[in-house]
Order: sequence, then structure tokens, then C-alpha cells
Amino acid sequence: MGQVTWGVDAAVPILVVILLASVGTGLLFVVSVVAYRRRRRPQYGLIAVAIGALWLRSVVGAGTVLGVVPMPAHHFISHSLDLLTAGTVLYAVYMYAPGSVAASDDR
Repeated sequence: MGQVTWGVDAAVPILVVILLASVGTGLLFVVSVVAYRRRRRPQYGLIAVAIGALWLRSVVGAGTVLGVVPMPAHHFISHSLDLLTAGTVLYAVYMYAPGSVAASDDR
């Protein structure tokens, strides 16, 4: 069995979707950084980190479609960013939920 290649024609729709996702997530990242700079509270910084990781994931996906990021590196980086995103969000929820130690100190 030979390796399946998609060719440029099949990659264009995928690249368009990834680029739209990158622009949208990039805008959300900018908004999250602005929110953090205005509030200067750790939970806003954690959200900015999580959204930044999602944005980087889109950039890695575009790099893979364009042939800049090899598939093994794509999987390693993307899944590492998934772990960072999930871990950051869970940490923020755990640390800053009502009644937690950090939430009561942060008032």
C-alpha cells in the first residue's frame, strides 16, 4: 500500500479553515491579553495562556498544511498544547473557584 497524498487542491479548503480559525483565535487571544492587562489578576493571565495555546495550535496546523511542520512534530506539539490548554483551564477553575484559597485571597 502506498502513502496517500492529498495534493495542493485538497489542502486549500483545509488551509482556509485553519487560517480562519487562526484569525479568530488570534483575536480572542488579543482580547484576553487586554483583559489581563486591565484587571491584572492571575485568573485572567491563565485564561490568556490557555487561549494563546489554542492560537499556537492553529499556527502549527497551518504550518503542517504548508509543509513547514512535519506530521510527527505536528502531533507532538498539538497534543502538548492540548494538555497545556486543558491543564491551565482546570488549574484556573480549581484555584479561583468561589471558596478556594486563592479566590478568597484575591479579593
